[in-house]
Amino acid sequence: MSETVSTFEPVEQLSDEEVALIEHECAHLPDRQSAAIDAMMIVQKHRGWVSDASLAAIGRLLGMSTAALDAIATFYNRIFRQPVGRHVVMVCDSVSCFIMGADGLARDIQKHLGVGYGETTPDGRFTLLPIVCLGACDKAPTMLVDEELIENVRAEDLDAILGRFE
Repeated sequence: MSETVSTFEPVEQLSDEEVALIEHECAHLPDRQSAAIDAMMIVQKHRGWVSDASLAAIGRLLGMSTAALDAIATFYNRIFRQPVGRHVVMVCDSVSCFIMGADGLARDIQKHLGVGYGETTPDGRFTLLPIVCLGACDKAPTMLVDEELIENVRAEDLDAILGRFE
């Protein structure tokens, strides 16, 4: 029986490089499905985010349903299922950060960037998102820009911090 492809979901192929990287991860794991997060992160690194079509392509490669992958992707808050800016700014909103002023920091960042949570600056430079915990409670408030953890963030430091990311 052949697989039916919906006309509403474009068929997308993974690049040779993406497939090679995913296969490399699969070789180190007990089964192909165990590479789901790694596969999505590889695609995201190459494309900036994981589209529905990319998710379907990953599913075909790993032998998983798109729904199963989507459930993983929506649980794991570092997989972006919508386009994001060149840099993703995540502000910790855990209890520790909240007590140390994260709510005020979030307002300052929103004002500085001119966008709210879930939005991207008009120039496509930054997307602003909340994150539950960055694991640096002793250095609150914290934020993550791409892969860089920034601790003890103060509003007066935002120009210098964000200015490092072109």
